[in-house]
Amino acid sequence: MSQPSKSRVIGYWVVTAMVAFVIGAGGVADLSGAAEVAEGFARLGYPEYFATILGVWKIGGAVVILLPKTPLLKEWAYAGIVFDLTGAAASHVYVSDPVGETVVPLVVLALTVASWMLRPAGRRLAGV
Repeated sequence: MSQPSKSRVIGYWVVTAMVAFVIGAGGVADLSGAAEVAEGFARLGYPEYFATILGVWKIGGAVVILLPKTPLLKEWAYAGIVFDLTGAAASHVYVSDPVGETVVPLVVLALTVASWMLRPAGRRLAGV
């Protein structure tokens, strides 16, 4: 098996670090109990406790995509991040939020897909 190019490895780590930071920071915000978070969830029609559930899973997903030798967990984490981001975008569309509120999760989604596609062989499930 050939070695991935240096630019591919750098690209993987740059986008993966960005995704981990954004998702992890979002998880910390969700767990913070801040009034702005509660107001945002209420505006989207979600109960306040949903922020705690999402916060825990976001932080877990952010950690897992950075961990070595966890290919199965990584697949689950990437899937969860995709579900979170598509759900966020759809929720903003549903309540007629400004376009920027929908675009942000879609941009992070694009970065997530790039991270998944660029991951090195040691971070992939066999055959994926």
